[in-house]
Amino acid sequence: MRWICLAAILAVSNAAQAAEIRVISPGVISNSGLTEVAAAFEKKTGVKVTIVVDGMGTIMNDIRTKDPAADVVMLPMDLMGTMILSGAVADFTPLGRAEIGLFKKPDAPRPDITTVPRLIAVLKGASSVLYSDPVSGSMQAGMSDRLLKRPDFAGIKGVPVKGDAEPALKRGEGDANALGLGLIHVAHNPTNTETGSPWLVGELPAELGMHMDMATGVSTRSPDKTNAAAFIQFAISPEMRNVWKVKGIARY
Repeated sequence: MRWICLAAILAVSNAAQAAEIRVISPGVISNSGLTEVAAAFEKKTGVKVTIVVDGMGTIMNDIRTKDPAADVVMLPMDLMGTMILSGAVADFTPLGRAEIGLFKKPDAPRPDITTVPRLIAVLKGASSVLYSDPVSGSMQAGMSDRLLKRPDFAGIKGVPVKGDAEPALKRGEGDANALGLGLIHVAHNPTNTETGSPWLVGELPAELGMHMDMATGVSTRSPDKTNAAAFIQFAISPEMRNVWKVKGIARY
């Protein structure tokens, strides 16, 4: 009897160790704590987590058709709504908010961007304002592009770049007076107090709505819905809140 029980325990243990789930996500989430959350889940449960990073231009179709199928889906809230209505995701859970902020060169002073008029004045005073090229299909690139094309932002020297603005500034694009609009991937405060990052100025004024609300859900094509649901519960658990926060995601 003792050997039978031991064999059963080992079988369950081996099954857990062999389990694997796939999480499909755009870069905005995979770069904002998902990698760290997945590693913590894998360490705690033994279930391997494979993160599939996909672009906004292809992720919707890939969720529906790509093989092997994803188990967990992470998307901006409005796109998740489309997935729910199409039957590709059965239900969703709000995840958190990613903010688009303003970045600068390390030696440049931190300007005051606490109001829209002050932000506009700061951007107009910059030699250039780098932002992700909307040709990439990135949602935040489109948001930044539309912002800079507003009539009240006329006269700002917007410069589309490959990738995100902060990395572009770090690799030497733009001169000493260049600024950048991009996703914030460090802990920060809406009041734009110092974060310890010499590159970050802070969040854009709230009334501009320059943020992306994220959600997560289990794919209806998932072959392992039990572990997929367990991963989501772990991702939104209190113990993971600071992991997301450190990478810039404000949990709801």
